[in-house]
Amino acid sequence: MQPSSDGTNMRALTDAHDWTSSDLGDRSTWPRSLEASLDLMLSSPLAMCIGWGPALTLFYNDAYTPFLGKRHPKAVGRPLKEVWSDVWSDIKQPIVTTLAGKAVAFEDMPLTMTRHGYPEETWWTFAYSPLRDDSGTIVGFLDIATETTKKVLNDRELVREREQLAASEAQLRALNADLEAQHSLTTRAIDIARLGTFAWHVDSGTVELNDRSRQIFGFPDAGQIEAEAVFGLIDPEALNDVVAKSRNAIVTRSRIEIDYPILRPDGMRRWIRSLGDYVESPSGEGCMTGVFLDITDEKVAEQALAAEKIELKQAVEQRTVERDRLWRNSLDLLAVAAPDGTLNAVNAAWTTLLGWEESELIAESFVRLVHPDDLEATQIAFVGILDAPLTDPFEYRLLHNDGSYRWFAWTAAFEAGRIYANGRDVTERREQAEALEASRAALAQAQKMEAVGQLTGGLAHDFNNLLTGMMGNLELLQVRLGRGKLDDLDRFISAAQGAGRRAASLTQRLLAFSRRQTLDPKPSDANRLIVGLEDMLRRTVGASADIEIVQAAGLWTTSVDVGQLENALLNLCINARDAMPEGGRITVETANKWIDDRTGRERDMPPGQYISLCVTDTGTGMSAATIERAFEPFYTTKPIGQGTGLGLSMIYGFARQSGGQVRIYSEVGSGTTVCIYLPRFHGEAENAEEVDTSALRESSSSATILVVDDEATIRHLIDEVLDDVGYTVIGAADGAAGIKVLQSGARIELLITDVGLPNGMNGRQVADEARRLRPGLKVLFITGFAENAAFGNGHLEPGMELLTKPFTLEALTAKVADILKAPAI
Repeated sequence: MQPSSDGTNMRALTDAHDWTSSDLGDRSTWPRSLEASLDLMLSSPLAMCIGWGPALTLFYNDAYTPFLGKRHPKAVGRPLKEVWSDVWSDIKQPIVTTLAGKAVAFEDMPLTMTRHGYPEETWWTFAYSPLRDDSGTIVGFLDIATETTKKVLNDRELVREREQLAASEAQLRALNADLEAQHSLTTRAIDIARLGTFAWHVDSGTVELNDRSRQIFGFPDAGQIEAEAVFGLIDPEALNDVVAKSRNAIVTRSRIEIDYPILRPDGMRRWIRSLGDYVESPSGEGCMTGVFLDITDEKVAEQALAAEKIELKQAVEQRTVERDRLWRNSLDLLAVAAPDGTLNAVNAAWTTLLGWEESELIAESFVRLVHPDDLEATQIAFVGILDAPLTDPFEYRLLHNDGSYRWFAWTAAFEAGRIYANGRDVTERREQAEALEASRAALAQAQKMEAVGQLTGGLAHDFNNLLTGMMGNLELLQVRLGRGKLDDLDRFISAAQGAGRRAASLTQRLLAFSRRQTLDPKPSDANRLIVGLEDMLRRTVGASADIEIVQAAGLWTTSVDVGQLENALLNLCINARDAMPEGGRITVETANKWIDDRTGRERDMPPGQYISLCVTDTGTGMSAATIERAFEPFYTTKPIGQGTGLGLSMIYGFARQSGGQVRIYSEVGSGTTVCIYLPRFHGEAENAEEVDTSALRESSSSATILVVDDEATIRHLIDEVLDDVGYTVIGAADGAAGIKVLQSGARIELLITDVGLPNGMNGRQVADEARRLRPGLKVLFITGFAENAAFGNGHLEPGMELLTKPFTLEALTAKVADILKAPAI
């Protein structure tokens, strides 16, 4: 017998164990069947263990001890469940099945066990056979086990290597698939269920075989078999070796392990593995006992693996030839470089595409060929290859031998201490792209000039009409005054003022379209705004159209210029009415909208939360061509004289300036929906305040007002109006002059300043400096349009108000009175 891993013989250790305290009791009381099973197990060269009795008390032989690790020798006589507690959940069911009378076998079963003080993954091939007591009752089991961990891991490594080869060369995929199918034979372990046993009585020359051994050798069921009959089936080429090793084992009283082929009586060729030990009985009779294993599949797999290795070697050689061919014939630049950029190998394309000979490039850094403008970015990309492969092509220019530069798109990877790079010539594509971009720029400029021409033409037409009205009426007024005719003068004055108001409205619409109008956004409730406008909307559209208001419950607040939103809603309702010449229904609807990334891209707006205000009609609808041009200034489908073509363009500019969007949804004959989207404001809406539009508010206040405006006519106008109602006015032509007045110590209650001022200081800068000098000073801005530089995010600070040019005298005096009577800040 072989000693265990710690030098202790398991037969001796079993004999010396104190069994009186175990579930099995004193050994003298054990059944003969248990003793016989123990003798067979302890004598076997194969790793075996026995679980016996209610607690499945553990016995094992010398070959089994390495499986236990640090659990040996304490595992002797302990319940199996305690010894193998870490894998009990995995082996419990097979044991239960065996104890029920059915033998169980597993091949390469994975088990995670802690036998050396740490968890490790292991694989096992084993067979459980039921054991019976003297009465024939199943009371335990015999386990014949083989650890296959190394084989499984070796097989996995082989599979991994084959997968790498398959991934590296697409040309070999089909071949590797066939090889993998063949190689699956090597992953089959020895089937323990096919284990045969033998006892060769050397002195008598007879052999006892179990049923499986008879099946392996093809012997019919019978009694003892002559040893010569067994040896007679061995392949003649292997017979001498088997006989010599058998004799040596008998003489040296040692173990035998040998593989050899046999030719069965039925003509079938099989491979056998014999494992045995020579022992002598107390009477001196010699006996070789052991097991036979049919390893034919294993040998076939080995032969297939050997053939596979040959094929793999041939495939690698073929791959090398193909790579060399690809290297020589590739039209792309191929290079192998050191981590510092030194070129170790280049292909012939470097000469074809760049005119450099191989000798001029090898041992030189590629950096010397990179265009100076691309050098920094190229070096950054090159260093990045050391951490991750460059899979997205990176483009830069390389120097041609003639002094010109060509564009290349590079991919590269860092492997085994070298950088492998591929560069494709994209010079022609880049040149085509640049030419296309130049064509696009020229087209965009032409379209821009066409749009400017259309805009200026429409603007000139409308303003010429308005100027004719103003100048003509003023000229008639002058003629009447010169002739002393003072009757009916109001008619000419009213006509001139009306033309001026329409010109101001036209200017405001143009500013709205260009997103340069002056906005005064405040947190607002669109539902409340619509309720306030409902009567006006119904009166405006008339009896020919029904208006339905659909308000979303819990509508979010939005920050918006209320006046401009009201104007936009009124324009949309008028357009809807005009689209229904025979009458119909107008629906005004509000809703909360979540705009995701995809919808945002479709509607040209950032993703986020918005409120929508939509006006839908049941009218004639719009074609796709009309929708495409609907927001262009002066574009209209209405008859001449019935529309300026600025309504939708104004709404578009207002929505975009407010951080939102406008979209049209329409089909010819099915009506139109126009939706304004405005960003959500996280806060409460401000309460609407009634605007006092009474006549001039005269004041006896002696307040002093500083007016800063570079237009003398406007300064004098403001001075005249405010002086008439009792204010003291100081004028300044630019910001610097206004600041000097504030620095003089003069009493100033209100600063009125234009936003657009000359000499490098705008109105907002004047206001900021004024408040630095006089904290809390009230400010009124007057402007034709609000510059981004002056108003930033569109919100004014407390104590600041805004008045848009052109304004009426009444609006000016009312605004000044409101500011001055407001509480100090």
